[in-house]
Amino acid sequence: MLLLVGLFTAVLGVWLVRLGGSWYYLAAGIGVALSGVLLVARQRTALWLYAVVLLASTIWAIGEVKLDWWQLLPRLDIWFLLGLLLLLPGIHRALPGRGGRAPLLLSLVLTALVGVAAQFKDYHDIHAQIPASPTAAADIAARADHDGKDWTAFGRSSFGDRYAPATQITPANVAKLQPAWTFHTGDFKGPGDPVEIANEVTPLKVNGKLYICTPHNIVIALDPDTGKELWRHDPRINRDDKSYQHMICRGVSYWDSAAAPVASAAPAGAASSATSAASSDQGPIAVSECPRRIFATTMDATVIALDADTGKLCESFGDHGVIGLYHGMGMTKRGFLMPTSPPSVSRHVLVVAASVTDNDSTDEPSGVIRGYDTVSGKLLWAWDPARPDQSAPLPPGEHYVNNSPNSWGVSSIDEALGLVYLPMGNQTPDTWGGNRIPAAEKYNSAIVALDLATGKLRWVYQTVHHDIWDMDIGGQPSLVDIDHDGTKVPALIATTKRGDIYVLNRATGQLLVPAPEKPVPADHPAPGDQLSPTQPFSALSYLPAQPIKEADMWGTTPFDQLACRIIFRQHRYEGPFTPQTVDDGHGPIRGAIISPGPLGIFEWGGAAIDPARQILLLNPNFMGFLERLVPRALADAESGSGNEMGLQPQTGTPFAVEIKPFLSPLGFPCQAPPWGYVAAVDLRTMKKTWMLKNGTTRDSAPVPIALPLGVPSLGGMVTTGGGVAFLGATLDYYLRAYDVHDGRLLWQGRLPAGGQANPMSYVSDKTGRQYVVIMAGGHGSLGTKMGDSLVAFALPAAASPQAPAASP
Repeated sequence: MLLLVGLFTAVLGVWLVRLGGSWYYLAAGIGVALSGVLLVARQRTALWLYAVVLLASTIWAIGEVKLDWWQLLPRLDIWFLLGLLLLLPGIHRALPGRGGRAPLLLSLVLTALVGVAAQFKDYHDIHAQIPASPTAAADIAARADHDGKDWTAFGRSSFGDRYAPATQITPANVAKLQPAWTFHTGDFKGPGDPVEIANEVTPLKVNGKLYICTPHNIVIALDPDTGKELWRHDPRINRDDKSYQHMICRGVSYWDSAAAPVASAAPAGAASSATSAASSDQGPIAVSECPRRIFATTMDATVIALDADTGKLCESFGDHGVIGLYHGMGMTKRGFLMPTSPPSVSRHVLVVAASVTDNDSTDEPSGVIRGYDTVSGKLLWAWDPARPDQSAPLPPGEHYVNNSPNSWGVSSIDEALGLVYLPMGNQTPDTWGGNRIPAAEKYNSAIVALDLATGKLRWVYQTVHHDIWDMDIGGQPSLVDIDHDGTKVPALIATTKRGDIYVLNRATGQLLVPAPEKPVPADHPAPGDQLSPTQPFSALSYLPAQPIKEADMWGTTPFDQLACRIIFRQHRYEGPFTPQTVDDGHGPIRGAIISPGPLGIFEWGGAAIDPARQILLLNPNFMGFLERLVPRALADAESGSGNEMGLQPQTGTPFAVEIKPFLSPLGFPCQAPPWGYVAAVDLRTMKKTWMLKNGTTRDSAPVPIALPLGVPSLGGMVTTGGGVAFLGATLDYYLRAYDVHDGRLLWQGRLPAGGQANPMSYVSDKTGRQYVVIMAGGHGSLGTKMGDSLVAFALPAAASPQAPAASP
């Protein structure tokens, strides 16, 4: 066996050396093979030689990764086990003579001691304490009194801070959380659904009800105390059309005609520098029906308006309660215009955007963003990034520009400033930009601020120039007033896939945290494309300081780690802006490593902000992808996947693209763990503080062992006035609670399926009990267990109203 293992390692080692990689595997393979030859020849020098190989391997491993246990393991585990095998009496006693056993035993002991020492080293977690603010306690109490019960929008409010002001659940009592109720939607993946089907909904709690939607856009109202269904509306979308790329609904929107104009996110008495806009209509808005409405989008590209009390269509809105989003589009094929995120709603304007099918072709629906009257559904304005200076509705017979950049995430609104903030995606296709629309280029991967009343452009900030890496902005921009240079400033905080966090004055678009332009690789773009020579790099960033290298490759054994090293060397990699690379099937280069990959360091879950404590809470991920541009002639001979992974056609361009996770042949990540964290930023200093690996391999590994490696998460966090943050989006099925000051894990509750959704929290109008709720429905593309469970957690009923006060 030693001979075969050694020869296999040596052969792959030769391959790696020829690619410019490490010589270790060739040398180790030869040493192990020679040990095998000597063993077959019944020579005790086999034990001596193997002891040298093991000792040298241990020294080499420490030189590469120091005492990092999870990196040492795949380098040494098989060699260590083979050494133990050689010590078995049936093997070493069969060899004539004496000697060899002691040096091998010594090498094994030294390797084991290295492993023990590695248990006490941690090179990844950052332990820190965010000090309490002297004014936080009063602000926490004011916010809890002002608006502590409801969750009225996807991000809790139109500011998208994901902050529940309630203080009942605290670090002192969160360990007592228990399931309060579970609701089953009954909506499951069907035979005609795409791979990318997911339950990503964030419920609303308002009007004395919980409101959710399902992947097939069924809207359901529930009793917040029991989870009992009150009503449901099924729009009966077409479920058999194979052209859908996604089947996702992240939430619905709520509108109340009696709601007062919003001047600021801060409660009465709390400091805020947001400009107060005088309103000429302080009273209720006159409506003939549906004074309280749920606005929801469907995968068939419509917006529906429902009576929030009954679930019936609001007949006076649009066309009998429905607006068709294909109106004005030049491309109208079903399934290619997909509003996966809820619209954003203000007092008078409903702002609607949508995603389009990624990487299919250059002939896609327009990315136009439209504003509709909240009462009548009349189109008020339409801003098409390909016609950025126009916002008036198009005259009859004209079309919006096909394939212009879209906004697929959730936008935020500051009604006091009269602005809506759009997180922009890319003009599709994502990975080749040789025929991008010139007028629209600066709106790709940008934050765009539009006038809420007119749709006119007020300012734009681009986070990636000529983005060919799918580094668009999926997370909702979070609005918060921060302390800056001794004064309160209205800020916008945007997380991005590339890991940079951009902090802007939301009134002007000016940077509050520097983001200087820095050189990036700009040579050898794909034929017909171009590259920007510089990109903006925010001073507040979770982008790793050092690019990945061969020594960062991982695996479960030396063999799949060696395979990952070969894959690494076969791909072009020059850091986070490595140019997309053509694979013509003839050269040694098989494409490019794109890290961060298209799932990003930060995705659609966005950030959570504690505006009282001035803390930003995040869940960064670190997973690279392999991408290769395939010439059209070769691409036409290959079959596509029909979802966002695999071969994407990109018709209308010279290249298709293949996108796949950077995995070993055994299916394990090639990049070393941790792959997922929870983290925090002190907004008073704009400095990163604690950062702790998060999640286990219990539900994603072939064997259900909960290894604490830190796993990716898709979804975001919620934080509360009690000083506890929650996240349920990891690849293992738990809702977890953390102390916002230091990131300590305080509690975890098991979920029945994947929780790839943002949790939320509210207080019962009837009992005063605080709930934390999450959809555990799984994610088709990530491979987490699918389900239909909305799960609510709460403190025991008797203890809830008397919970201790929150710490500042």
